[in-house]
Order: sequence, then structure tokens, then C-alpha cells
Amino acid sequence: MTDGRLDIQPLTPDRWDDLAALFAEAGAYSHCWCTWWRQPSATFDAGCANGGAGNRALLRRLSDEGREPGLIAYRDERPVGWASVGPRREFGRILRSPILRPGPDEDPDDPAVWSVVCFWMPRAERGKGLATTLLGAAVTHAAQRGARTLEAYPVDTGAERRPAAGLFTGPLAMYRRAGFQLVPERSSRRPVVRLALTRG
Repeated sequence: MTDGRLDIQPLTPDRWDDLAALFAEAGAYSHCWCTWWRQPSATFDAGCANGGAGNRALLRRLSDEGREPGLIAYRDERPVGWASVGPRREFGRILRSPILRPGPDEDPDDPAVWSVVCFWMPRAERGKGLATTLLGAAVTHAAQRGARTLEAYPVDTGAERRPAAGLFTGPLAMYRRAGFQLVPERSSRRPVVRLALTRG
């Protein structure tokens, strides 16, 4: 997907080096390698050791298996941003969360329900609307791969400014502008939003 000067592509094995360059030595944030949603706490914490070697290996394995675990944004062929998106059933923390997990009448293994769980970009790229563009690309990406619903778990900042480290799921206002609707009867502290998708 191309948006102005941005070109947004799924993470595939041939783009791994681009993502590694984007995440740099910190592995995005504190050696997470954007795997926090995919693992239990103990496993994730162990993966942060040794410079994030375990978490990096997990994300690379997902890429090598052709799972396309997220999207990379390029500007002038240089990687500048990332969004993690995929089938909800791949994000174990969502399924285990008493606040975020699917309702009792929902199938937690439904392959047509996808989640966008994280955005990351270097400090110099923040505040330029990049997350909004990545969200639009995530909507298109999920729909093209057969999803009928895209779910997210934003932070309701109200009128407050928040540190970037606490906004990795994206602010609620961004999702509202993109047409996502609040799921009723969920926590006001951690809302769940959904967008119905048109396949293809």
C-alpha cells in the first residue's frame, strides 16, 4: 500500500533486515520485539534477556513461516514505522485478559476476527500522523486476508498528554476517526473497539 510518500508492506523474510534496522539495538521498546501480546509474562520476560534474543527469535520465526506478523512503513525506501496486526487468536494475552478477551457468546478461535495491537516508530517520526496511516493499512491488510472484523485496544487519553511508551496500542481518538466503534459493557479504563470489514 502506498500513501503519499509512505509505502507500507507486510513483514516478510526479505524485509527482516529492514525491521531489525528500524527496531535497532533496543528491539523497539526495551527488547520487546513487539511480542508482548503473543506470550505469557514469564516467557516474554525471559525473551527480553540477552538483548531480547528470545523475543527477536520469535518474531523472526513468525516472519520466516510466512505469517506476516505486522506492517512496515517506508519513506523514501527507509523503514520508519511498524504496526502489529494479525488474527486475534494469535495474541494470547487478549484471550487470557478478563477485560479484553472475547465475550461468552464469541468464538475466541474465530480466524475472521483480527487485532491490531501495537504501533512503534522512532521518536523523530512521532507526531506526523504515521500511526493513522499504518492503521489504515492494517484495515486494508486484514480485509484482503479474509478478516471480517478488526479489533483494537486503545488508550482513552481524554485531553491529557501521555508518554509514548503508554500509547503503543494507539489513542482512542485515532480509532474513532477511522470508524471503529466501542464494544459495549467493557472497561472504561481499557476500551475495546471494532471495525466491520469488507472482504477483499
